Amino acid sequence: MAAMFGLQMVTASSYKLLSCRGLRPREAMFFRDGAIGTADIASHCGGSLVPSCSKKTPMSTSTKTFKAVAKVTGNDAASVSGHGLQIDLRGKRAFVAGVADDNGYGWAIAKSLAAAGAEILLGTWVPALNIFETSLRRGKFDESRVLPDGSLMEITKVYPLDAVYDNPEDVPEEIKTNKRYAGCSKWTVQEVAESVKEDFGSIDILVHSLANGPEVTKPLLETSRNGYLTAVSASSYSFVSLLKHFVPIMRPGGSSVSLTYIASEKIIPGYGGGMSSAKAALESDTRVLAFEAGRKHKIRVNTISAGPLRSRAAKAIGFIDMMIDYSLDNAPLQKELTADEVGNTAAFLASPLASAITGAVIYVDNGLNAMGVGVDSPLFAELSIPKSSH
Repeated sequence: MAAMFGLQMVTASSYKLLSCRGLRPREAMFFRDGAIGTADIASHCGGSLVPSCSKKTPMSTSTKTFKAVAKVTGNDAASVSGHGLQIDLRGKRAFVAGVADDNGYGWAIAKSLAAAGAEILLGTWVPALNIFETSLRRGKFDESRVLPDGSLMEITKVYPLDAVYDNPEDVPEEIKTNKRYAGCSKWTVQEVAESVKEDFGSIDILVHSLANGPEVTKPLLETSRNGYLTAVSASSYSFVSLLKHFVPIMRPGGSSVSLTYIASEKIIPGYGGGMSSAKAALESDTRVLAFEAGRKHKIRVNTISAGPLRSRAAKAIGFIDMMIDYSLDNAPLQKELTADEVGNTAAFLASPLASAITGAVIYVDNGLNAMGVGVDSPLFAELSIPKSSH
């Protein structure tokens, strides 16, 4: 249910944007088992949205005039031109599977890649379609789509995707006949990869930002076999499957990035249901896949171990606020982690600046992973422990 505490989940939904300027479709969103997420849709003029896996009639969407002032964030580095090292992904195409919401890690990664010049494709979960349409009509994502240069993040196309299923033969009858999947097709991993190949020929960047742990709030000792295997399937093997099917259409020198969490190697009470095991498997798979994809296809494979984020999806666990407070009290950097910081790291890992980095777990958690004890304990009250002066 959570690719760290930013809970990202399996996805799917698709649209076409018919705009007066001939702009390509751009949008996305998902929701699953208590975790909600979004991706977006951008248009600079009026147009109509036609859900590609829905029988609904086209609906119109109004155009707003944006006078947004971009916040000063780490993304600004990607937009600076004229001097110094830059993250330049112009001419690159990224497929981001599993965008949680507009303040989650999946969204932030897509946004950072877009800010660096990459073309963005999304994979999102089928049953989220109506929720996304409602949020989109209300302009819910407009502000968060603003890039550092003041332009809006554009999504070229969104594909329906449920990464729990590798191919049509794997889909059980109850899912095939589920009304939430009605009218939508070609959403298994194999079919999505084939559709991307047909539409665009190739990609350069693959991002795995999804997970699902239906029993995440249960202690491991109380987790059922089905709950455990579901967590591993959706959160770990889904990455293996995505890479397996997308590697053939990834250009040499490409990069794949996933999201993990420190529970893979440390005890985090409350992060149960087999999710800690799933994250450990994901990190082990990252190393093996880096070897295999690197040798055979010249593709780099890394994972980001991100700290806690106050996203809607993360709240499904129930103690995200406590984890953020703990990090503020105990991490070397006493500040709240932002989604942009994870997004920027992913953009770096996808760029030529990280051309020799593969098989790595990159910690983006204000240094909390380096701590051996919680210094906020009363036991350390008599020690002279440095504290933030800001």
